[in-house]
Amino acid sequence: MLLASCEAALAASAKTESGVPGASVVFLNPGYSNEPFWVGYSDFMQAAATSLGMRLRVIYGERDPKLLLNNARQVLADAEQPDYLLFVNEMYTGPELLRLFADSRIKLFSLHSTLTPEQQALVGGTREHYRNWIGSLVPNDKEAGYLTGKALIAKLGGRAGEMLAFSGVRHTPSATLREDGLRQALAEHPEVKLQQLVYGQWARQRAYQQAQLLLPRYPNVRLVWAANDEMAFGAMRAARELDRHPGRDLHFSALNNSEEVLQARISGPLCVLAGGHFTLGGWAMVLLHDYHAGQDFAQRGGKDRVDGVFSLLDEKQAAALSKRLRVPGYGLDFRKFSALYRPQLSNYRFSVEPLLQ
Repeated sequence: MLLASCEAALAASAKTESGVPGASVVFLNPGYSNEPFWVGYSDFMQAAATSLGMRLRVIYGERDPKLLLNNARQVLADAEQPDYLLFVNEMYTGPELLRLFADSRIKLFSLHSTLTPEQQALVGGTREHYRNWIGSLVPNDKEAGYLTGKALIAKLGGRAGEMLAFSGVRHTPSATLREDGLRQALAEHPEVKLQQLVYGQWARQRAYQQAQLLLPRYPNVRLVWAANDEMAFGAMRAARELDRHPGRDLHFSALNNSEEVLQARISGPLCVLAGGHFTLGGWAMVLLHDYHAGQDFAQRGGKDRVDGVFSLLDEKQAAALSKRLRVPGYGLDFRKFSALYRPQLSNYRFSVEPLLQ
């Protein structure tokens, strides 16, 4: 009850500098509450909310679709409902979430992964059948898989070679798209053979166990592609125990922005790293802030955005990002990215670049 009273007090007092009451937002975070990527993702969102005078509540789904849907039902049942609900199409739960909130005044926004084309063929897109589903913002996951795949293959210098790949959860759009990007890169380099792709479920321990079996099975593998940092570290551990040396006779790639992975890119055992998509939630807060103030983001780049927030990070950029992530509020004034404060803005064009400066 005390928490509810505090939230009500904040709701009454929070306003943007323009005088528009600050929007209240709930984010159904699909990750674990102790998972570095999703915790950092939420932290960046909170920095944006604070900067923009918004209220944000994050509810973790602990990678359990049943819990995630129960969390959504609880939001719907709460007396104090948010203005907006941010959701991820994890394990393809998006259509069920849309059905749950079909008659609600709460506006929905899909973040990080939206409904697949097949799902949208059945239920419609944003602002169609479900009118309160107002938009989406996702990273270019296929591009991320392609960029890391190409950069990893380049380590062979044009020579023939073999690769292992560790993807995430089989029924997750992010994993599928990153795989598609990797396969595109491989199609451009027939001299590189993908020996096996396995699903490490984004988990270090799972990838470690898989790599223990796969590396001895394929002794000529020189490239190891991973769809996130945790799986890369699991495979690296197995390689070291098998006396295979990351950064020397084995080349590893990864995605994400944990301090551990940034340091691995700086110090060398990780030779390819793409990051930046942890910023998506913060940029979504900018879009909702503007929408709430009457500045529809659909007029500045469309209601459904696929932003190139991924960037390959070299040692210098990884060091710069590591330093910036330790600055309170990330050292950003999010109003600089808002059309409410920059009415001349024609397209948002979000990226990780502001954090690399």
